[in-house]
Amino acid sequence: MDAQNKSRYVSRLTRQTLALVMAGGRGSRLYELTDWRAKPAVPFGGKFRIIDFPLSNCVNSGIRRIGVLTQYKAHSLIRHLVQGWSHFHSELDEFVEILPASQRAGGDWYQGTADAVYQNIDILRTHAPEYVLILSGDHIYKMDYGIMLGFHAEKKAEMTISCLEVTIEEAAGAFGVVAVDEEGRVIGFEEKPAEPTPIPGKPGMCLASMGNYVFNTEFLFRELVNDADRGKSHHDFGQDLIPKIIQDHKVFAFPFTETGTGENVYWRDVGTLDAFWEANIELVGVTPDLNLYNESWPILTYQAQLPPAKFIFDLDERRGAAIDSMVSGGCVISGALVKRSLLFSNVKVHSHAEVRDSVILPNVDIGRGARITKAIIDRGCRIDDDMVIGEDHDDDRKRGFRVTEKGVVLVTPDMLNQSIHASR
Repeated sequence: MDAQNKSRYVSRLTRQTLALVMAGGRGSRLYELTDWRAKPAVPFGGKFRIIDFPLSNCVNSGIRRIGVLTQYKAHSLIRHLVQGWSHFHSELDEFVEILPASQRAGGDWYQGTADAVYQNIDILRTHAPEYVLILSGDHIYKMDYGIMLGFHAEKKAEMTISCLEVTIEEAAGAFGVVAVDEEGRVIGFEEKPAEPTPIPGKPGMCLASMGNYVFNTEFLFRELVNDADRGKSHHDFGQDLIPKIIQDHKVFAFPFTETGTGENVYWRDVGTLDAFWEANIELVGVTPDLNLYNESWPILTYQAQLPPAKFIFDLDERRGAAIDSMVSGGCVISGALVKRSLLFSNVKVHSHAEVRDSVILPNVDIGRGARITKAIIDRGCRIDDDMVIGEDHDDDRKRGFRVTEKGVVLVTPDMLNQSIHASR
């Protein structure tokens, strides 16, 4: 098949696909960072939210019919979707549709990933897609889903699972692992096994599920109904549906080895504070693995109308400077030093303050003479003059800050007795 015909083929597939982004999870390993927001709504990369990455992948892949399934503390997420993702043309059958947990089938909230889709099955039927693409809403990566859809169609599969090749040591106890035969057909699936099954011909490697699936629509609906009728089920794709259907149905593993973006494969689970900090700090490097500047595969988001970042004062004792850092719109660095850090929008750093190796979320105010090292400062925090964070972890803990195993300090407004989410 020549390139032009293949492009048309994939284009036809993407137009016939409905994407469902699973965005209802809390992300409990992010601790206080997700006390008031769902994990997909957590800011990332200086101006984005985590959910912007799968949504941008959809748009860049030619998929413009998207449903977002929400549940846990969804207000911040819904507001972001309304502000940044409401520009589609309904007359062309394009949409980003928010599907909140509404107990459409029974009186319970979503019991698992499969149940979340099942409870919206009536809505999905009205869109009549040929394929349903189910996506995890809490990972950072770039991927052309059209390539995966093409693979699915060529294999005449009923379900396709997107997988990463990882070492057995890395996958053990951490990932759902897919076992395949020489043809790539799935013959086994284990949720976080202690001894993962290796890839045929690659004894040290295994296939870790990315939580992204392609289904033939009617096949998906039938299996969801069957699962809902089972008394003993977690109603989860990984724990229940996949292990059952691989016994009698054509399920293939799609190896995520090419992105369609012209870049190397990049995928990050930012589900822990250390991983979140590391993935953000990576971006300030000279040539980070995640390229946010690729105009052919842009990451889209809501962007407030803000003035440019501003750096003021150029005196030996007071110089506004940012070195090896990313600084977003609306920031003012006033006679302060920012080094190897990432500042989101509307951050104010006052004179003689220092910020090093830190991720500063939007609307943070850092007082005169404050010093912050290897920290995550949550949205809306006001750091007092001369406050020191990250230099003495015992002192950090005494003040109620969270210190991770790798020495990253999390500070939230509640920890500073600056509650902006008062519940009573």
